[in-house]
Amino acid sequence: MSTRTAAQQRAEEKTSYNAFMAGCPSRQLLERISDKWVALILAALGSDGPHRPGVDHGDGPRPMRYSELSRRLAGASQKMLTQTLRSLEVDGLVTRTVTPTVPVTVTYELTDLGLSLNRVMAGLKDWAETHMTEVLAHREEHHRAAAEQNELAV
Repeated sequence: MSTRTAAQQRAEEKTSYNAFMAGCPSRQLLERISDKWVALILAALGSDGPHRPGVDHGDGPRPMRYSELSRRLAGASQKMLTQTLRSLEVDGLVTRTVTPTVPVTVTYELTDLGLSLNRVMAGLKDWAETHMTEVLAHREEHHRAAAEQNELAV
């Protein structure tokens, strides 16, 4: 009987994940990271996205306070932002640091795992921004064709 090291067990488990299988835990992860707020939080923490004019934000990831994230993510409710940040922390993508000041300072920062996902998500965000005009044109054409079909059916 052969024994396996923990590293060998992890390697075997890693190769056994298959998102096409109903019970695979990678499906839950795909569901989480496909959320628009996750993509936007990763982009914000990765220093991609809108910045206040005249403020140097550097070229790379940096810690951000909750209030700054909230301002940058227009339309995100406090509840949604809090829930999303907590889920990212649970998954090891974001760290939350509490500094005992008055008032308490809480910052969020991408972990190494979060940085690796940020690189992938930044590509998706860039693709969406680059191709939005084409997608909108296709949507308009589809709606126009559907309206014509409805008129012919009447």
